[in-house]
Amino acid sequence: MTHPRHRSALIFLASLAIFTIAVTIAAQFGLVSTSFVKTLGKTLCLCLAALAMDLIWGYAGILSLGHMAFFALGGYMVGMWLMYARTEEIVIASMSNGGLPATPEEISQGIATQIFGVVGASDLPAIWSFANSLPLQLALVVAVPGLLALIFGWLAFRSRVTGVYLSILTQAMTLALALYLFQNDSGLRGNNGLSGLQNLPGVTAGQDAVSLWFFWASAAALALTYVGLHAIVSGKFGSVIRAIRDDEARVRFLGYSVEGYKLFVFTLTAVICAFAGALYYPQAGIINPAELAPIASIYLAVWVAVGGRGRLYGAVIGAALVSLLSSWFTGGRVPSVDLGIGTINWVDWWLVLLGLTFVCVTLFSPKGIGGLFDRFAGVHAPDRKGAPLGPDDGSLQEKEAQE
Repeated sequence: MTHPRHRSALIFLASLAIFTIAVTIAAQFGLVSTSFVKTLGKTLCLCLAALAMDLIWGYAGILSLGHMAFFALGGYMVGMWLMYARTEEIVIASMSNGGLPATPEEISQGIATQIFGVVGASDLPAIWSFANSLPLQLALVVAVPGLLALIFGWLAFRSRVTGVYLSILTQAMTLALALYLFQNDSGLRGNNGLSGLQNLPGVTAGQDAVSLWFFWASAAALALTYVGLHAIVSGKFGSVIRAIRDDEARVRFLGYSVEGYKLFVFTLTAVICAFAGALYYPQAGIINPAELAPIASIYLAVWVAVGGRGRLYGAVIGAALVSLLSSWFTGGRVPSVDLGIGTINWVDWWLVLLGLTFVCVTLFSPKGIGGLFDRFAGVHAPDRKGAPLGPDDGSLQEKEAQE
């Protein structure tokens, strides 16, 4: 018989498998468009980032407002290889029309001019030194965001910065990084960003096939990450980080390295977000510094809050629901509402609706949508005879390990 704490993971994996198979069959028969398959693939990547956010906020109690910076950095790292390799194909094809074969130096110069001519440069910056190697760039997807998170987290946690002050610091980090990348001399084409990422080098298949490949990869990454994080939060490590969330001073008094646990979770979730970004932006086709805007990380926190923090499935539900509704409302598919004295254009009013939803969830349903599943499953908060549940009443605490 399946242990109760693993039941939700099995249900999630089965649901994801059925969903993936259904979308694949529908795409093969032309029932869903290629653009919608890409939208679903990108949504799965956002769900992956939401899982990371739920681990660090819902379980460890660290409200980071900068994790979408790691998401974007992962996209930049893989985007550099995609843009370089695709440009190399174009340059070689163009130079092959000449009488003499092009030298490696001519090809390299042509690639640099093609990529950086838009910002008035003709040389590859030093940070593009490994852009011609997919394995090295994939290693940088992990190394660059992971190292940034490790350094930032070590400095913040060793100083025992907590609460809203830590949230402000993470947001400041994101803003500083975005402002730097907006500069043309950042080496990443400034405001222009990286484009054409949907064109895979050496692949002759159409976008309909490529979109399905990335959809499958996103689904597999989400499933594997869910299983891994479920194992973490269901074991001793999960108990310790929940204890840190509820009473950090007591955990430190018991002899646990609170800063070490926090640093590990912060770095791990940064890497997960980076990996999600590396899968997201080839489906989006373009990435620019606007993707690092602090508001993006706030959206990530809203998704987790709406879905129900402290529940891995809640984070996935919240991210999927809100991101798909956002695409629907801002895509012009919802008709405007004429009120006589004015017209509600949902493209303009979607953010207002999202903000009101977040406020209502915070005030009236701190357990989010996941709380409804808990009610149906008969999972209730522990009865402590009137004793307080701790500083974080939005989580189930004793029972949440069984999710």
